Amino acid sequence: MATGVIPDPFVNFNFLVEIDGITRAAFQEASGFNSTIDVIEHREGGENTTLRKFPGLTKYSNIVLKRGITDDHELYDWHRQVVQGDVDRRNGSIVLLDRRGDEVTRWNFFRAWPTKWDGPDFNAEGSDVAIESLELAHEGIERV
Repeated sequence: MATGVIPDPFVNFNFLVEIDGITRAAFQEASGFNSTIDVIEHREGGENTTLRKFPGLTKYSNIVLKRGITDDHELYDWHRQVVQGDVDRRNGSIVLLDRRGDEVTRWNFFRAWPTKWDGPDFNAEGSDVAIESLELAHEGIERV
């Protein structure tokens, strides 16, 4: 029987977002950390019973960041800059922290730019926090 220490998994609510060195910890949600490799199917002559499969292009999903609206306009201004035709690509990271606040791992993304901004929904009968979201297109993500 194994007697080693079984490590607890990390919690998903303790993270930071860094974009070109600017750190934002007030995000409610960060999602879209995945990639897919296309499959190229090829049938070779003489081997009619076997379909060969080869790796094709790698595709990355957009990263979606959600946070409560504040008086910080920096991310919205970045989106407006792209709307006006000035595409400013930036590198960034999503940093997972342990319960003490120490970094345990990070996902670095490259050459990102805001492809979608979504403002809050308002409801006079509600009491929820006003949430905005920013969707980032990027050219790659890696866990380090």
